[in-house]
Amino acid sequence: MVAENERWDRLRRRLWQPPRPHGEQPQERAVGPLELFYDLVVVVLVAQAADHLAGQPTWRGLAEFAAVFTLIWIAWLNGSLYHDLHGREDARGRTVLLVQILALVPLGAFVPQAGGTRGAEFAVDAAVLFAILAVFWRLAGRGTGRRTGLLFVAGTVACAAALAATALLPADVRVTAWLLLDACYLVGFGIMIGTARPVLTITAALIERFGAFIIIVLGETVTGVVAGLVHEPTGALTIAVGLIAVVIGFGAWWTYFDFVGHRPPRPTRAATVQWILTHLPLTAAVTAMGAAMPGLVEHAHDRSSPAPIAWLLCAGTAVALGSAMVLAASLQAWQQNRRLYRPLAGTCIAVAALCLALAALRPAPLLLGLALVLLISVPWVVAVARHLTADDPTEELH
Repeated sequence: MVAENERWDRLRRRLWQPPRPHGEQPQERAVGPLELFYDLVVVVLVAQAADHLAGQPTWRGLAEFAAVFTLIWIAWLNGSLYHDLHGREDARGRTVLLVQILALVPLGAFVPQAGGTRGAEFAVDAAVLFAILAVFWRLAGRGTGRRTGLLFVAGTVACAAALAATALLPADVRVTAWLLLDACYLVGFGIMIGTARPVLTITAALIERFGAFIIIVLGETVTGVVAGLVHEPTGALTIAVGLIAVVIGFGAWWTYFDFVGHRPPRPTRAATVQWILTHLPLTAAVTAMGAAMPGLVEHAHDRSSPAPIAWLLCAGTAVALGSAMVLAASLQAWQQNRRLYRPLAGTCIAVAALCLALAALRPAPLLLGLALVLLISVPWVVAVARHLTADDPTEELH
């Protein structure tokens, strides 16, 4: 009996280990399938937000999208950071992610009407999700006495309480409250990471998670094109506009992974904060580009692109380019390859301005798409030119 109890105790300890202490996460850990499943669940919510924006490309729709998308992204960031810092590949680690998924799934049902009739339900479910995250963070830091960790838990609890309180507000006020709450949380997160000791380490697995999330979100551009083609009669012009829209999404992928993806930030607090938080506008911009695709395809035969669609697609492209360069400025590669990144940053800023000018001109959808493809290709052409004139080409382009 004693031997059997010892075996059960060893099995329990192996399947239900305590959270990994802060600073002991493996630097070369591979991203597991459960993490990718968690990302896919989050992207389902992102898709719901994108669909709502596609159907309501107005200032009101954009505000609702920004508020809801940011809350979803903050929750994803919490879950991803927690697993990278404290998670293990055991039953406890799987349970932690499963509990979050169980809170995320009903949240997705409330996203399309979060700015209206189902806003209260969204607020309550989001509050439950953040309360769960606070509990996990507290259990991971229990016994360490780290002041930064306690402040982070307190901030997450406050966020959960504030979200629950917004359920009592009118719809218009509720969206504004969410935007303010998003901003406060991000500022607090940035201050916490910027003052934490030791400096948060951005591991290879975390870099891969952020890159994988970008790839999954880029799928929204293809989904948007297909959704547009489904509702329109098949014709050469409609298909051409759809395929050009896919190329625009491909260009966003190319920009991120050629210049930013799979590269570590500098090991400083400021660079770490910059690297993490800049992924938010970049991811949101890519999602907004995907939301514009159905409208672009549906109006393929118009003489000029509808203003909301043109601005959503072109401004999304501009923000994606600008965010990519802000993100690049946090990288170790920025200092190592200044000859590439400095002119590249200037080029991307100029191209972003031209994207906004293109939105103001509102050419026909086919011309708009072709112009965006040409504009997105300019930074890559500059990078190739720098590569060809470099003394050591291997240092200029990866």
